[in-house]
Amino acid sequence: MSKPINPGTTINYNVYGNGEVTLFFIHGSYIDQTYWDAQVKYFEPRYRVVTMDLAGHGKSGHEREDWTVRGLADDVTALVKFLNYSNVILIGHSLGGDLALMAATSYPDPFIGIIGVDTFKNAGTPIAEEHQGKVSEILENLKTNFADTNEQYARMVLVSEATPAEITDRVIHDYRGAYQPLGQATTPEIFEMYKQEAELLPKLELKLHLINVNNIPTNIGALEQHTTNGFKLVEIEGTSHYPMLENPEALNTALDKVISEIAQQVIE
Repeated sequence: MSKPINPGTTINYNVYGNGEVTLFFIHGSYIDQTYWDAQVKYFEPRYRVVTMDLAGHGKSGHEREDWTVRGLADDVTALVKFLNYSNVILIGHSLGGDLALMAATSYPDPFIGIIGVDTFKNAGTPIAEEHQGKVSEILENLKTNFADTNEQYARMVLVSEATPAEITDRVIHDYRGAYQPLGQATTPEIFEMYKQEAELLPKLELKLHLINVNNIPTNIGALEQHTTNGFKLVEIEGTSHYPMLENPEALNTALDKVISEIAQQVIE
């Protein structure tokens, strides 16, 4: 299904199943909603499940002159408003976690929970000084060699030599094929998302649930510093940033426990 929203960009989305509680899955940068296929299959029999392609991703439209991270978050909010569901649990991977945070703090009424998947690992904390030169190099290289720079970043940060080849190939394909105007505009913002996190996490009225891969540690101190209503972290095994592809059974099990905990307040 597709719907022109915010303002007029066509958003491709799907709704599966039914139930009192809606699971709203948000993918990360340069990928699409099909990364959540194993979660859709697992949860559809018991919950209403919504997936979407963010603007400029997947089958969603590119009809936008001003590409911003906030605009992507506003797409999430606009689709939630259009669908008019209540008892919504936001589930965001990577940048999708930040979009979920923006949605939950700007339009909190429909949401009963927020779950981040391999995200907020260094919440509200700037990139270390020794890595700033590399960030500047990436941003500069994106201007002249967008596809190769995206691939280099993905291989360096998002996958590893131990990651199964089919997952690496899929991620690299998607990163190389990303929509360049979107990427050029939003990548500088993404490297500074810590500012938004530091501002918005204290305003989040919900407990922050995280399911993170253990290949890169999560900064517990940063979460303790910035979350007002607490957080709960579950770690699962993995070699990459994509547990929904690499370890879907473990992710589904972890999600199931957290979702049941959140949904219990509605069922009761």
